[in-house]
Amino acid sequence: MTDTPTPAGAPPRRALARQILPYAMLSPAVLVTLAIVFFPMVQTAWMSLHDYVLFRPNDFDFVGLDNFRAALQDEVFWISLRHTIIWIGTTIPAQLLLGLVTALLLNQAFPWRPLARALIIIPWALPSVVIALMWAWIYDSNYGVANEFLLRLGLIQQAVPWLADPDTALASIILTLTWQGFPFFAVMILAGLQSIPQSYYEAAAIDGASTWRQFWHITLPGISGVMVTAVLLRMIWVANSFDVIFVMTGGGPGYATYTLPLYAFLKARTNLDFGYGSAIAVLFTALLMVLVLFYLRRTGKAVQ
Repeated sequence: MTDTPTPAGAPPRRALARQILPYAMLSPAVLVTLAIVFFPMVQTAWMSLHDYVLFRPNDFDFVGLDNFRAALQDEVFWISLRHTIIWIGTTIPAQLLLGLVTALLLNQAFPWRPLARALIIIPWALPSVVIALMWAWIYDSNYGVANEFLLRLGLIQQAVPWLADPDTALASIILTLTWQGFPFFAVMILAGLQSIPQSYYEAAAIDGASTWRQFWHITLPGISGVMVTAVLLRMIWVANSFDVIFVMTGGGPGYATYTLPLYAFLKARTNLDFGYGSAIAVLFTALLMVLVLFYLRRTGKAVQ
């Protein structure tokens, strides 16, 4: 649709209104974004430069970068950073691999395929709190089905306190989030698979290409753009997610399941130290931005 040219004798007000209209239509969304995203970000950055503890509401002393220096000297900060790296570096590849396999299966013709496609989205559709409670019951050492199943198979000799053992707590939560997030990859990759013309596979089959070669030279290049976008989005979501951890372990036992978002939240919520918690949040945001930019540069070259 082309814009109707303004007549030469049209009133100046009408021409001005036509120029202002796009900005007026966008202004509500821009104002909402500024109110709920950018203003809190600026407020958090400003608060990180102050010593602000909620039980001393009248004290709002400017301390500059002291909170950041304290964070870099904080052992719990480095423990949380290490867990965050493990959290992202393990969960995303596991979700991607499981989602890819699921999408390839759902792309095949079999009975009840529409029902299977509908059921696979359930873990993604459930609220995080519900999933955390459900898996906490599954892992329970007294009546959890995980221990019962493994005991019956003879893989363990006694019930394992999955969420109470520092050696298994983080891995247990990673498994939970992998189960929750893989349908996102499955749906995204399935959409990419259905956009690949079937004629490509027919031509490859005529040329004698094996199933593996068709997958490597047709399927993967065809869904690479979708996978890059899905990994980027999921990376940001997983990095900022702490609700499942908070409900299942609260960060424990000890600091075994601490991540940086959870540590910042607990500092502000439990210790009421909003200045220090904001500094941790700002540091985490900066690290995440570096990771995202690095990922975009590497994947941008790979996709091109």
